Amino acid sequence: MTDFPHIFRPATLAGHTLRNRIVFGAHTTNMAEDGLPGARHIAYYTERAMGGAAMIVVEPMPVHPSAVLTRGNFRHSSDDVIPHFARLTKAVKSHGAVVLQQLYHVGAHGDQDNSWHAAWSPSGGPSWHDSDGSHEMTLAEIEEIIDSFVAAAIRCQKAGFHGVEVWAAYHGLLDQFWTPLSNTRNDDWGGSLENRTRLSREILRRIRAACGPDFIIGLAVSDGSGVEAALSLDELQEIVALHDTERLMDYVTCGSGSYFDFHPLMPTFLYPEKLGVDLAQRLKSVVSHALVTAESHIRTPENANAVLGAQQADMVSIVRGQIADPHLVAKAGAGRAEDVRGCISCNQQCWGRRSRDYWISCLINPSVGWEHQWGGDRFTPADRPQNILVIGAGPAGLESARAAAERGHRVTLHEAAPRIGGQLRLAGLQPRRAQILDLLTWYERQLAHLGVTLHCNSYLDAPDIAAIAADHVILATGSLPTGTGFQKALPHLPELPGLDGNVWQVEDVMGRAARLGQRVIVLDEGGNWRGGGTAWHLAETGHAVTIVTPHAMIGRELERSAADLPLRRRLAALGTRFVIESAVASWQNGGAEVVNLLTGETSHIAADSLVLATTNRADMTLFHDLARHGIAAHLIGDAHAPRLAAQAFHDGRNLALRL
Repeated sequence: MTDFPHIFRPATLAGHTLRNRIVFGAHTTNMAEDGLPGARHIAYYTERAMGGAAMIVVEPMPVHPSAVLTRGNFRHSSDDVIPHFARLTKAVKSHGAVVLQQLYHVGAHGDQDNSWHAAWSPSGGPSWHDSDGSHEMTLAEIEEIIDSFVAAAIRCQKAGFHGVEVWAAYHGLLDQFWTPLSNTRNDDWGGSLENRTRLSREILRRIRAACGPDFIIGLAVSDGSGVEAALSLDELQEIVALHDTERLMDYVTCGSGSYFDFHPLMPTFLYPEKLGVDLAQRLKSVVSHALVTAESHIRTPENANAVLGAQQADMVSIVRGQIADPHLVAKAGAGRAEDVRGCISCNQQCWGRRSRDYWISCLINPSVGWEHQWGGDRFTPADRPQNILVIGAGPAGLESARAAAERGHRVTLHEAAPRIGGQLRLAGLQPRRAQILDLLTWYERQLAHLGVTLHCNSYLDAPDIAAIAADHVILATGSLPTGTGFQKALPHLPELPGLDGNVWQVEDVMGRAARLGQRVIVLDEGGNWRGGGTAWHLAETGHAVTIVTPHAMIGRELERSAADLPLRRRLAALGTRFVIESAVASWQNGGAEVVNLLTGETSHIAADSLVLATTNRADMTLFHDLARHGIAAHLIGDAHAPRLAAQAFHDGRNLALRL
């Protein structure tokens, strides 16, 4: 018996049996090496197959030189990829998963700096990716694209894939043909619904003819209906119904967002959950042959089971949830859902790294991208169990303690505060970030299960540690504000003039130690959640907030995680004032003198309190004290260097694997 009966019903696609209803859907890992899948890429997908995913859709393969989007794209139009993908499909199949590859063309939105090829589109429209325009396709070029899709599908079949998923989502090329805004042609490929869908229908029809009836063909679409220029849900229903009537695909998968409205593509915690379900339910009502997959912000087994049980979809794609915990499906099936490490919808290392053209990872699961070196998201027992003492229960300390205990070490964890989490717990107190608190609860369960001895409200000094006589001492004591108000934008000022009067740190605010007046200035040097999330909290609790930042936009670092615009919208709706490309020259009771970094002009902003979100310094006090006592210690996380939480989790896991 299972707590999730709807998940664990098999499904059938083109004669292939899926062992359950959970898909690990297509997403760009950017892990290709010289355009080929290597050890990193293969181990990443193999781990998710091992973890129970029924079907894995490997990331997009550009089908043509004009389709290249990222540095990590695979080689297009080349049989060189076949033996490399054959190793991937063999590994995935050995763990019982069905494996497909997505085929795509982004049309006008191609990255021409990566492709060195003009972007092709139905009518020569502009890119929403950058400031470039595109080339209006000729009839011969349309045929060339059809042939490219078919050739790519044949390559996939030769490499051992069970099928392909043809990408028509997010206003990519096929969606551009479907959408009247981007398709103004007056020939057989534009105008009527039949003409505008001719390209996608012809591609699917010719793939079926080339690859046979037992080759799975999927179609990916997305709900971009929040933008007036995009296709409406009614129009998408009509388009998918037409394809289904002609029995052109075995399944259709439903995402959210588009290049018109990019942020819901990978929705952060600022968006509601289960975003793709509305479209999936609508498409289920008009198809009679194809199965329907719901995706987009369906993070948990509970969500998936509810969607399937309500018959809103036939399958569910959980991507970031299985990045965060590749064994999500297996744990759910074994009655261990409480052991699933839940995605916190932050996007900081998945989309955050991909948007910078790096290979992806995960903030809370540091094994992502390192599976081939670390042996997956699993642990090899230590040769000799040792006594491990961890000081500090922030992200680095928690992960080092957990991973060391997983390997069989005897671990004791001391935390000076009443609760675990450190600065991560403070982040979880910001608006809509309670998923972080769920993660900390998960750590409490895991540590208890693994027999880690946890002491909160426990401050240890060097003599205390010397008396414990551990085999290894791990210092995860975090970082502290400098207390000087130093700003990188004004490096000639070692200390902010006027620090004595009602100046607080973000840690004071979220830790409820600050005594703030009504009018608050938040100096946001980092452009991330420390400043932006604290400003949101203050605005929601009734303060009149002004954000001052040296950057050209509020939330600059959050742009990489597709969270910046939703945050600015929330702040604007709460009446927050934005002061950009500026720094605080001095503070005095009554307000701040703010200097414009472009013009050098100063202005006075009246305020009662100033909150600083500037770069911290590592707290190495205990490290130096231990050294004076002749005790060596490992420094991890912010105690090593102040960074974001992803680096802290990585430090903790990496060290535990080496003990």
